[in-house]
Amino acid sequence: MMRESLRKFPLLMALTLCWLVMAPGSSAQDAAPAAPQEKSIDKKIDELVKPVTEQVNKVVFFPIYSSPERDAEGKPLWKVPFILIWLGGAAVFLTVYFRFVNLSSFTLALKTVRGRYSKGDDPGEITHFQALASAVSGTVGLGNIAGVAVAISKGGPGAAFWMMILGLCGMTSKFAECTLGVKYRHIDQDGKVHGGAMMYLTRGLAERGLGPLGRTLAVIFAILCIGGSFGGGNMFQINQAASQFVNVTGGPGSFIDANRWIIGVVIAVLVGLVIIGGISRIAIVTSKLVPFMTVIYVIGCLVVFLNHWDKIIPTFQLIIEGAFNSDAVVGGVLGVMLIGIQRAAFSNEAGVGSAPIAHAAAKTSFPASEGVVALLEPFIDTVVICTMTALVVICTGDYLDTGKDGITMTSESFGTVMPWFTYVLSLAVILFALSTLITWSYYGLQAWKFLFGKSMAADVSYKVIFCLVIVIGAAMAPGNVIDFSDAALLGMCFPNLIGVFILLPVVSRELRRFRSFAARVDGGESISQARAHVMSQEP
Repeated sequence: MMRESLRKFPLLMALTLCWLVMAPGSSAQDAAPAAPQEKSIDKKIDELVKPVTEQVNKVVFFPIYSSPERDAEGKPLWKVPFILIWLGGAAVFLTVYFRFVNLSSFTLALKTVRGRYSKGDDPGEITHFQALASAVSGTVGLGNIAGVAVAISKGGPGAAFWMMILGLCGMTSKFAECTLGVKYRHIDQDGKVHGGAMMYLTRGLAERGLGPLGRTLAVIFAILCIGGSFGGGNMFQINQAASQFVNVTGGPGSFIDANRWIIGVVIAVLVGLVIIGGISRIAIVTSKLVPFMTVIYVIGCLVVFLNHWDKIIPTFQLIIEGAFNSDAVVGGVLGVMLIGIQRAAFSNEAGVGSAPIAHAAAKTSFPASEGVVALLEPFIDTVVICTMTALVVICTGDYLDTGKDGITMTSESFGTVMPWFTYVLSLAVILFALSTLITWSYYGLQAWKFLFGKSMAADVSYKVIFCLVIVIGAAMAPGNVIDFSDAALLGMCFPNLIGVFILLPVVSRELRRFRSFAARVDGGESISQARAHVMSQEP
């Protein structure tokens, strides 16, 4: 009944949001002769969205403990939000539960993504590599560049250590949820795959006699996923890309800086042209963009870091010391740890439930095969790329300038060695943002269709709203964008991880089946023979 009633509103929501973006603050006829200068469109949009951002942030990041130390305004110096304990604790628990599958199956993951255990007639839409590229394009974005710089500026170099730790443990969270994403996916008569947390929450929990709970969690997840697609998958990406574009086209005070919404309109048009194609076209686009932009960025990081070769050892010392020897001992360490966990979770999305939507489309007969491939995501995203960004901003000392946004801080770090590289970074930033926007538009659309149905009206209305949100995100202040993005995206982990915990026996069984299959193929059997044998062993 809830989903039926919701289906009446998507087009109305699109028209309302369009009015909010385009409506002026006041008419020329109503303006008094001595009225103050009219606010810019950017300022109007920011002030309109800020109250909503603050409320969403309070709900998602509710604290379970506040430090006794107070700042000058009497506020706690740091708080412990339950959501970060939920995410971080789940990653550690799952890593132990699956006996460090993130490390023991790393080689198996590399073999799988190369197609060693696949056949062209396996059910699904895209290859293992394309599924990985699509999902990585949704996580490898501005969070790896701007988000890391924000974490280091707030928590110091020690935050980088905790980001890496959560990245390693998050590999297991990603494995578990993506295995379930394939296990409970639905392939329709046209060969289109519908998967993700919404499917395993409804179908998986129904198998265990928890149908009402599963449906409730699925609806909650879908609503949060739509919010996440507008926040971390959209507004944060375009906001930081716009900041970098401003940096190389005149800086603060320039025409572009005062009218960032123009950048949003241009990107919105580009994204709109791509997202009409669906997952197959998205897979083609991202499989080309992701490797290219990742290589460019990593090479740039290495050049900067090696150019400061005399600071390599001191940089690692700062990271270790900052992770365990922060001011105020326990309070300082916990504060740094929480900042690192928050930024790592935002960056790699392990446990959030977004990646299973892309991985569900993989061609495979063994769900755990795609789960194993998925564990490479947090490794690439956090352990490699985020760590590279951290090393750059620490060794150059730019993290000490806390008055700048993340992308500006990172850009200036590159500029200390290669002033011209800021333009290359701008290209990489735009590619990161585009790939993330494209992938998250698909994630949000699947959640939107789950709630509102699969009609053409539902499809078009979501895409229109998504493109309008790009304009809003470009115009908003960075602080408000970061707060909303964190809350909207990380909130998805609440319903998702409940489902993952309940379905852990299913994940364990699927892992055993795939390992048995892979061992037989490695032993010389053909894929068909090995698959037939393993399938015959099912009860």
